[in-house]
Amino acid sequence: MGYKMAVVGATGAVGRELLTTLAERDFPVDDLVPLASERSAGVEVSFGEDEVLKVRDLSKFDFKGTEIVLSSPGAKVSAEYSPVAAKAGAVVIDNTSHFRMDPDVPLIVPEVNPDAIAGYARRHIIANPNCSTIQMVVALKPLHDIARIKRVVVATYNSTSGGGKDSMDELFNQTRGIYVNEPVKPEHFTKQIAFNVIPHIDAFMEDGSTKEEWKMVAETKKILDPAIKVAATCVRVPVFIGHAEAVNIEFESPIEEDEAREALRNAPGVTLIDHRIDEGYVTPAECAGEDAVFVSRLRMDPTVDYGLSMWVVSDNLRKGAALNTVQIAEKLVEEYLN
Repeated sequence: MGYKMAVVGATGAVGRELLTTLAERDFPVDDLVPLASERSAGVEVSFGEDEVLKVRDLSKFDFKGTEIVLSSPGAKVSAEYSPVAAKAGAVVIDNTSHFRMDPDVPLIVPEVNPDAIAGYARRHIIANPNCSTIQMVVALKPLHDIARIKRVVVATYNSTSGGGKDSMDELFNQTRGIYVNEPVKPEHFTKQIAFNVIPHIDAFMEDGSTKEEWKMVAETKKILDPAIKVAATCVRVPVFIGHAEAVNIEFESPIEEDEAREALRNAPGVTLIDHRIDEGYVTPAECAGEDAVFVSRLRMDPTVDYGLSMWVVSDNLRKGAALNTVQIAEKLVEEYLN
């Protein structure tokens, strides 16, 4: 049995990755409609190796009869159209920030809290977390299961693809321009991104945090455990694809390094690659196009009673967005819509 589906925001970086991931994982689709803004209507997008689909105008689409909607068009658009699709009977898996902290909308990472998917029935909407949060909680979950986590301090190194295609283009154009002595003109970033790092992602909040940092705090509590304290510093770096995180963890009880390694080695969605030699770790360039959350540089933290530090890397367009969304859909059809 296949499902009638729609992908909202199909021409964006995440939307195209959603189409690729659905095809790669052989998701049971009988009818798939790519949707985007009026100006993108008629654009062709690929679905799998052989199929090409024409994008339709979201504002004119009737969701009646559509069973599953994968939505990644931006928060404002999703705020308007995801409830429309849900009211028409579809289950919407939303990749924007708009619904994540709604108490009636489950926020899901399938390796961490799959049982919470059942809450979709309240509004017919499921939220996909922020990309930085996803990879961190996938790595934290197996450790939290053996020695409860008390506190996390994380610094992220977010690639430009987290800001969409235009942000990636800005990195490319600035890099090229610097080599030919063109003046740098930031447009999508607040400062020069080429050959630079920017400690500013999303809007600033009253306490001095940015919205991206707040998301990591609030979403980790909702997904994993409300008792965990999180301090985050989120930084944009001149990388096209792949987010990296330096994660420091304080536990409530003792945990041995070997015990942590074994837990991570056996955890779903995690690949432990940690050799204390040159090249014995994973970087964003190597994780691009991969599904896993990679953990490296695992070591004890001697500054607290029970602490570990680790390096976590993942493709933010795949596990941080499209793959996680499709995995939610897979769990949904397996457990609730079959």
